[in-house]
Amino acid sequence: MQPSELKRLLDQLIATWENEVVEFKQADENFKTDKIGEYFSALSNEANLSGRESAWLVFGITNKTRAISGTRYREDPDRLNGLKHQIAQSTEPSVTFRNIHVLEDAAGRVVLFEIPAAPRGIPIAWKGHYYSRAGESLVPLGFAKQDEIRQQTIAEDWTAQLVSGATLDDLDETALQKAREAFAKKYANRFAADEVENWPLSTFLDRARVTQNGAITRTTLLLLGKPESAWKLSPHPAR
Repeated sequence: MQPSELKRLLDQLIATWENEVVEFKQADENFKTDKIGEYFSALSNEANLSGRESAWLVFGITNKTRAISGTRYREDPDRLNGLKHQIAQSTEPSVTFRNIHVLEDAAGRVVLFEIPAAPRGIPIAWKGHYYSRAGESLVPLGFAKQDEIRQQTIAEDWTAQLVSGATLDDLDETALQKAREAFAKKYANRFAADEVENWPLSTFLDRARVTQNGAITRTTLLLLGKPESAWKLSPHPAR
């Protein structure tokens, strides 16, 4: 984002002040990573429950006055961006900030952490513990909220969903050959083995019901995908 866009965003967040999907902190250089992780879990879960795409953790704002006070938290850009990896290591499933924005305002430096909403059906934990918000307080994610998130996909076949950006190039040749052989054996009374072998790949996959009109589904990647293509299922812990 451009500085003017960040300033408008910050003004909007301050105008609505703290709620379940926004948290402001003055934050000094020693602000604990564990506490950031707890807020990540809580804000991500609350964004899911509120139907938002993102939540925000903002450093450099004084809580009482709602004014920019500035923060010296990880002023080195490499150290600041290194926080993404630290968060990804201890969240379950592994997710991290969508972006970390820095606004150099005349009143002081502000850091805006953009936190993605928890995926449908999967609450986010930090080091094995689930968090949420109760007003401005950080609290454990209660069973009612956990159930509300987990029930989001009961009526949805997760494996049948299409994978955006996935192509036939994401599939493993050895797995595809084994799949053809298994298909030919199972339906030997309907198709000759050499006929199955000669089908175009897209035809075979559609007839095996692992693609939808040639489009790659999560089932396709789970069963036949290359290891290096597994990231396209993220942030779901499918592997």
